[in-house]
Amino acid sequence: MKETVLEVENLTKSYLSFRAVNGISFRVPRGKVIGLLGPNGAGKTTTIHMLLGVTLPDKGAIRYFGQDFFRNKESSLQRINFASSFNTLQGRISVKENLLVFAKLYGVREAESRIMELAEIFEIREILPQRFWDLSSGQKTRVNLVKSLINEPELLLMDEPTASLDPDIADKTLSFIEQLKKSSEITILYTSHNMDEVARICDEVVFLDRGRIVAHDTPLGLTKRIKSATLRLTFDGEKRKVERYLKTRKQPFSFVKEHVVSISTKEKLIPKLIFGVSQAGIWITDIEVKKPTLEDVFLQIARRKHAAP
Repeated sequence: MKETVLEVENLTKSYLSFRAVNGISFRVPRGKVIGLLGPNGAGKTTTIHMLLGVTLPDKGAIRYFGQDFFRNKESSLQRINFASSFNTLQGRISVKENLLVFAKLYGVREAESRIMELAEIFEIREILPQRFWDLSSGQKTRVNLVKSLINEPELLLMDEPTASLDPDIADKTLSFIEQLKKSSEITILYTSHNMDEVARICDEVVFLDRGRIVAHDTPLGLTKRIKSATLRLTFDGEKRKVERYLKTRKQPFSFVKEHVVSISTKEKLIPKLIFGVSQAGIWITDIEVKKPTLEDVFLQIARRKHAAP
């Protein structure tokens, strides 16, 4: 079993009568990327703030590298870092000056060399002399990403890190994370509303809802919990024959176009339906199967929240 880099046990935080985080427990093994997901108000940001020591928990424990966080706060913070598209650095000084300050705080040797190396990766070399508050939101996000990696952290907490990035830089950021996983076994706790990103880089996903963990599994394991799928058939033949067959099978369906039918069904029934439509005298010219995604899991959790009394 891999070393546990971060362990959260029975973490709880309330604001007056509102319980933002309600007794959550999870562990993050070394070298893994764990997604921390959930609808707005689920408790993600409060959890991250407690993990950074910005907010104190009402009860529960946080352990980094096997040691209690609040008893070993300084040494723990030296080994971790934080990235967010919502962070702001000192606006009146240059990007490079900001990064040098953080490099010195973390005791980084050869700080200028490290800054230039990361600036090249995230394409910010040309903005190093500029004041931070003159940058675009996307540029600020990239500077924050460089800041978060300046000390070569063992654990990186990432809160919506690509939210302000254009698709090209966002893709490069995700590729860089994938490279880091392979080359340095960096450990990451990652929050995002982009389910494609989460499915791409996360080994496991922790879903929060109303302050509680409602699911913890691999992305594939979570999507398998939804048994339904959508089968779309493009066909050459009489529409009424398709309609008659699907009604006898009691399958919900709709005609997207004159010769395209979308069928909501269980994944295990798909082969039978394709064969049945074919046997009804219909020539199927194209088959598309849409299986559940993390987006569907996310929506299911969010809608359950709004449907609750």
